[in-house]
Amino acid sequence: MPTHPSITPDDVYDLAEKLRAALKDHGITLPSLGVDLPGFAGSYGVPLVALGNCNAATAHQLTEVLRKAAGR
Repeated sequence: MPTHPSITPDDVYDLAEKLRAALKDHGITLPSLGVDLPGFAGSYGVPLVALGNCNAATAHQLTEVLRKAAGR
């Protein structure tokens, strides 16, 4: 899947930090959240934000925030 045409590789770092801040606003921390560096090395060159791992309590909290935001 190609990246959005207006998003540059440099923007991915900013997007990861904005996502980290938005999650923090809801009391959620994903310690492994960051930029997936191998995404820059591939021939396809699609920069990715790696969400990483989280424990079950964080997954539950994230699920509840997303459901609330979706109106469910």
